[in-house]
Amino acid sequence: MHGGNQSGVSDFILLGMSERPEDQQVLFWMFLSMYLVTVVGNGLIILAIGSDAHLHTPMYLFLANLSFTDLFFVTNTVPKILVNLQSQNKAISYTGCLTQLHFLVSLVTLDNFILATMAYDRYMAICHPLHYVTAMSPRLCILLLSSCWVTAFLYGFFLTLLMSRVTFCGSRKIHYIFCEMYVLLRLACSNTQVIHTGQMVLGCFFFFTSLGIIIMSYVWIVRAILRIPSASSKYKAFSTCASHLAVVTLFYGTLCMIYLKPLNAYSIKDSVATVMYAVVTPMMNPFIYSLRNKDMHAALRRLLLVK
Repeated sequence: MHGGNQSGVSDFILLGMSERPEDQQVLFWMFLSMYLVTVVGNGLIILAIGSDAHLHTPMYLFLANLSFTDLFFVTNTVPKILVNLQSQNKAISYTGCLTQLHFLVSLVTLDNFILATMAYDRYMAICHPLHYVTAMSPRLCILLLSSCWVTAFLYGFFLTLLMSRVTFCGSRKIHYIFCEMYVLLRLACSNTQVIHTGQMVLGCFFFFTSLGIIIMSYVWIVRAILRIPSASSKYKAFSTCASHLAVVTLFYGTLCMIYLKPLNAYSIKDSVATVMYAVVTPMMNPFIYSLRNKDMHAALRRLLLVK
């Protein structure tokens, strides 16, 4: 990561969403409350799944990984946002910025992969129930999750390595809440076309492959549910997918608003959409998954009573 240091950039300045003191106080309490709710909510999901033998199934294993990813995701960004909102010094080191970028890219990609894996799991459970236990074996689940984690972090490392070769010689001010790739590329004074093209090609490949798996899984799931004669059985089958569909809609909807646009169209207005996918979605996931899930309700009650 010497390219940035050679260009004389030691620190970046994260200006955030507003420079007005009264706005910053409101934003501080907003981000703090959302961060605490996210940590507690996702932490409880992980503890409930880990401590309850009834939830040691593929569906809940993937959900625990999603909660851990969301927990890791907000911890990568929100504490620094909170410090900046309370401090006059809004600097973030060059190394710190690239480290934040690496985990940001890796964890967004990992969320994509896990949501796709969860869709495939629901497809197997509803469309092939007799083969589900053998098809979704513990060995396959661990293999799928390992592949998701390794691929996501290699992708994040690859893009961060490319960014480390970028030269920054102009403004060091980032009008954003964290070190995001599109924002950093706009501050560069070296040619970033190769990096931007690589990011778009690989990002779109991962994005649309995951989304394609989710869409195809649900096409087959809906067809299978419609063939079920009993109305109560139809409702039960659909209710196991409703939470996942809600999270997918929230996550992919906000991602599309931000990333499926040209680099020169990127503006500070995208901060609102960024807050949606970077803070609100991880906060909402535990509520969405536990709201109508009786097994999760029971596990959380047992966990809190034991504690």
